[in-house]
Amino acid sequence: MNLPRFFVDTDLSVGQQLTLPEDVSHHALRVLRLPAGTPLVLFNGRGGEYPAHLAGVGKRATAQVEAFDAIERESPLAVTLVQAWVGSDKLDWIVEKAVELGVARVVLMPTTRSVVRLDAQRCAKRLAHLRQLAVSACAQCGRNRVPTVAAAVNMAQALEELEGERFVMRPDATSVLGSSSLAARAAAVMVGPEGGFDDAEVRLAEQLGCRSVRLGPRVLRTETAGLAALAVLQTTAGDLAA
Repeated sequence: MNLPRFFVDTDLSVGQQLTLPEDVSHHALRVLRLPAGTPLVLFNGRGGEYPAHLAGVGKRATAQVEAFDAIERESPLAVTLVQAWVGSDKLDWIVEKAVELGVARVVLMPTTRSVVRLDAQRCAKRLAHLRQLAVSACAQCGRNRVPTVAAAVNMAQALEELEGERFVMRPDATSVLGSSSLAARAAAVMVGPEGGFDDAEVRLAEQLGCRSVRLGPRVLRTETAGLAALAVLQTTAGDLAA
């Protein structure tokens, strides 16, 4: 049986007893209704995980750290998903599933055809929500390192300092993603909004070192394209079974 997993943003050590954060405590006691003594796993995003048990179930839950396990479940390929801003429900789905598929980083950017336009305050609030989604997805899927979720002001900034091969998804591209092996251990996949990239954006992407690729004979929605591309790349890298 899979043990409950909780993220705590603090240093952890074997033998430590700690009061769980309020949101974690609420989830453990009020949602899952875990009794005292329940075995669980803590992780802090800094590598490895900590087998523990629920030591106290008062107003706030406490946990006793029992051991440290250095296990990692990260992909050998560090993939960055550069995703155009899309509607809230779609973006929540994209981030959650991308984390499950092993994405290393998600970078959001505006495009000409993006219907979502956020001011600085709304952008910060949205990013905070998406980062929490990434944490929850890590707790569910067993990852011990939380991918970053960031926003860029434009395409050039989104691709800045990214290593490895770069791809821009286009349904009319002649090359197929995954048709050849990757030469690097890092890659970036750029996905447009519901209406796709316009011609100027595709030209800019290619000037910035991206290779135009498609996934197959069908046109995929924006919430499907990035996830399918991640699955293809992770299979190529050996992270997912072929």
